[in-house]
Amino acid sequence: MRITGATVLLTGATGGIGRALATGLARAGARLVLTGRRSEALDRLAADLGARAVPADLADPAQVAALADACPDTDLLVANAALPASGELLDYTPEQIHRALTVNLYAPVLLARLLAPRMVAAGRGHLVFVGSMSGKAATPASSLYTATKFGLRGFAHSLRQDLHGAGVGVSLVQPGFVRDAGMFAATGAAVPSGVRTVAPGHVAAAVLRAVEQNRGETNVAPLKLRWRCAVAGQFPGWSGRPRRGAGTGAAAEAARLIVDAQRASR
Repeated sequence: MRITGATVLLTGATGGIGRALATGLARAGARLVLTGRRSEALDRLAADLGARAVPADLADPAQVAALADACPDTDLLVANAALPASGELLDYTPEQIHRALTVNLYAPVLLARLLAPRMVAAGRGHLVFVGSMSGKAATPASSLYTATKFGLRGFAHSLRQDLHGAGVGVSLVQPGFVRDAGMFAATGAAVPSGVRTVAPGHVAAAVLRAVEQNRGETNVAPLKLRWRCAVAGQFPGWSGRPRRGAGTGAAAEAARLIVDAQRASR
């Protein structure tokens, strides 16, 4: 579908990737509706882009439903919001687990359920889910986050099959390590040595291509990482052996910092 003139609901708009997405969608001519939990930052971004702001905490299912009610004319959903949710599972409280599962998986599923019927009735629309390469391969210190991204990947592909022929596209965009955004930017931890990164703008460009070309899955990562994830997805037992016990690297340190930050914010 064409983005120009379409009403687009973007979740997680105030994060690093979210801002790049908002800018790219605005430049493409979308009628943009931005949502996020931080009202002040959301209002500033919306004012800069000439967009509408609808604050919502996606950890609250009632606010997710209210968001859908406030945006009934959505032609394109870009479900980008997510919590890092990295670190050892035993470091999380039950409440933190529930919040991560709700924001990362339940909220995009519920938004799709609430917004898709109008799209199907109109024979036109698109649903984009921003996942992660963690949805293709398991890694240490990421069991909760990986669970949400594996689930989101399976949901997106199945929903795409369900909506085939209805005029409603479904796309999954999966970034690898993103510089200047995400958990490394949030915590100041270094990206693991030797790992190549992508920019938030690369993710935004991939989302626009996914919509315009109705792509089922787009992986935004260097070839080496994409190859490793493909192998790990097919042979999880073999690929997991070399990394067991490697919990002292930069990624694990970033994960611990994020868990500490999440605890402090509650």
